Amino acid sequence: QVRLVESGGDSVQPGGSLRLSCAASGIAYRSVCLGWFRQAPGKEREAVATISSGGVTSYKDSMKGRVTISRANTQETLYLQMNSLKPEDTAMYYCAAGFAFACYSGSSTDFRYWGRGTQVTVSS
Repeated sequence: QVRLVESGGDSVQPGGSLRLSCAASGIAYRSVCLGWFRQAPGKEREAVATISSGGVTSYKDSMKGRVTISRANTQETLYLQMNSLKPEDTAMYYCAAGFAFACYSGSSTDFRYWGRGTQVTVSS
């Protein structure tokens, strides 16, 4: 059974930082594409960052320079370091895994496995 469990979400002030983690199990971790997505109330789910099995990364344009996605294959854990957070970053953040093609498309529909999410709130 595949499990993706996110953690690290919190309430922070604008300009703050957070590090999200996603612990994976039941999956061929080293060979899958991994990604972070987010969904704010009333908005569609959107990709924040993806990382291929080979470590190739892709980022949402509005978050480039503020976020870093990384994967620890030994620990089977995915990370998202977020800096200079803004109120518009407030959303539920989800970890997802898919086959290699998912990292080419970046589309949520190509990611097969999802976690339940961790809430990030940026407010003064």
